[in-house]
Amino acid sequence: MLLLTFVAVGCNRQPAADVVATVNGKPIAKAELEKYYKGQLGDSQQTPSQEQADSMRLNVLRGLIDEEIFQQRAAKMNLTATNEEVDAKVAEMKAPVSEEQFNQHLKDSGLTLDDLKRDVRRSLTSEKLLNKEINSRITVSDGDVSSYYNLHKAEFNLVETNYHLAQIIVTSQPAQQPQQVSNLQASKAANDTEAKKKIQALKNRLDSGEDFGTLAMNFSESPQTAPNGGDMGFFTESQLRSDVDLFSAISKLTPGKVTDIIPVPEGPGSKRVIGYAIFKLVSREPAGQRNLNDPAVQQAIRQQLKDGRSQLLKNAYFEMLRDEAKVRNYFAEQVFKNESK
Repeated sequence: MLLLTFVAVGCNRQPAADVVATVNGKPIAKAELEKYYKGQLGDSQQTPSQEQADSMRLNVLRGLIDEEIFQQRAAKMNLTATNEEVDAKVAEMKAPVSEEQFNQHLKDSGLTLDDLKRDVRRSLTSEKLLNKEINSRITVSDGDVSSYYNLHKAEFNLVETNYHLAQIIVTSQPAQQPQQVSNLQASKAANDTEAKKKIQALKNRLDSGEDFGTLAMNFSESPQTAPNGGDMGFFTESQLRSDVDLFSAISKLTPGKVTDIIPVPEGPGSKRVIGYAIFKLVSREPAGQRNLNDPAVQQAIRQQLKDGRSQLLKNAYFEMLRDEAKVRNYFAEQVFKNESK
């Protein structure tokens, strides 16, 4: 009976006031949740209702829990980024700008140098874990490429002109979480004024002859395209024509050239601008059948197969890690308790 009493007391033990969740016993602090929650709010002039605020916090906390699960797995496999790796990455991020500019960027982002190093460590650690557990398991053979081509030959018969585009995009929307900034410099405009200054500075550097892909990887704010040097893939002419201004700008270019700065609307037909972009015409592909011996065709198929397998493995891997983890979400329990009264 005494043992059962101790067990019951242990199970009902309340967390410290500054803890919102635990992952395998490791606490996630309320201060960390609030920091990322405020980052998600950004410069919004609207104050969310209590229900909206709690819903946003739940989403942010789920991300923090998943990140902690991931980091713990990496630590177990001795894949945590070292201090030397973190310092080298931070030095790389500081290289293109002055010390004063770098410190100002940290201040504008609401980050300290320690915050940045923590986020860099997490990012590098995640990359090492994915390379070890996911990317190393993916192989795409010449036979896989050939089989895909034979089954999808019609996909490589272009019925209309295709445009291969790349982009550099800057938005006035703040990042939900600092580690979600996917460019190499962790560069993010926080408002419209900053976005205008940043995109103009990047256009000036392009006009001075700097490499588009390098600038995209370092400064573009698109999580989908920045890691690939801004590469957006191919678009049909009819797709481009749906955006009159964009097609007008692209159609005037020769391969290798870039557009002027183009405002990015909130949505189709919207007059509200949420960012600015510069596009590069990588190539213009005329209509007709593309053969398997075309290097571009082989590369496209290989990348598509690799990406598909990578995403499948990642989803399965994340689910396995979540199943193995012991998670206690105290904030979720408190929300449920308050809302069910």
